[in-house]
Amino acid sequence: MAKTKHMQSFIWYCLVILISLTTVLPFIWTLSTSFKSDSEILSGSMQIIPSHFTWDHYKEVFETMPFLNYLKNSLILALGGVATNLFFGSLAGYSFGQLKFKGKKPIFLVFLASMMVPSIVTMIPTFIVLRGFPLAGGNDLTGTGGLGLINSYWAILLPGAAGAFSIFFMKQFFEQLPKELGESARIDGASEFKIFWNVYFPLAKPALTTLGIMTFQAGWNAFMWPMIVMNADEMKTVQVGLAAFQYNYNTNYGPLMAGTILATLPVLVLFIFAQRNYVQGMADAGIK
Repeated sequence: MAKTKHMQSFIWYCLVILISLTTVLPFIWTLSTSFKSDSEILSGSMQIIPSHFTWDHYKEVFETMPFLNYLKNSLILALGGVATNLFFGSLAGYSFGQLKFKGKKPIFLVFLASMMVPSIVTMIPTFIVLRGFPLAGGNDLTGTGGLGLINSYWAILLPGAAGAFSIFFMKQFFEQLPKELGESARIDGASEFKIFWNVYFPLAKPALTTLGIMTFQAGWNAFMWPMIVMNADEMKTVQVGLAAFQYNYNTNYGPLMAGTILATLPVLVLFIFAQRNYVQGMADAGIK
């Protein structure tokens, strides 16, 4: 019996190590390639440790493109997305989780249904709405004559200001909190927004941390939509900027890998410092 148990534990640990290596190896390979010389990269060598370490690819990233500006754009959009999703997502989640109002279930089902619609289906309609936004980007009152919100931060922040997932996630958390807290505050004469802001919102720190990390990661790694609505070079994000190292018939792997490592660091550091609250928030919100 004990022998069988040890064998099961051994097999389990082997599987965990194998899965971990499968996950980590691409990152290690990317890091290794960023320090290799061009000749070693093109030779197809499978060696993890570079024969000759070089920082040239990292220098090339900053010399061939305005990489710091791309980082700034990505940071503004990612943090802006976090701020809007945390506020509007938690506000809507509190309404669905704690309040009673007519049409609550059908409206929530609409939000759930919207999560099943592929984002590529709504790209063209969203682009048309943003381009025809009145009195923005050279447009007149009828929404013609200019680019509207295209080539501005609002083109990314507005469509994702309150994502369906953020509303669903926060609703799952808020409905687990005792309703007696809100009822006591109402008896004391507190407004509904004050109850949300002063009573329930501070209790949602684990869920807010989890949602914040997920939103930041999604915003930071976004590629398709920023590529469509951010045509101006000074407005590009880091993910779109890195695509400049991929040509029609060739790829400059050294700078591409170096830029990928630099672009990965912010999300990696954020997750390392917030992983405890991230796991707790996933558990508290009932997301398995």
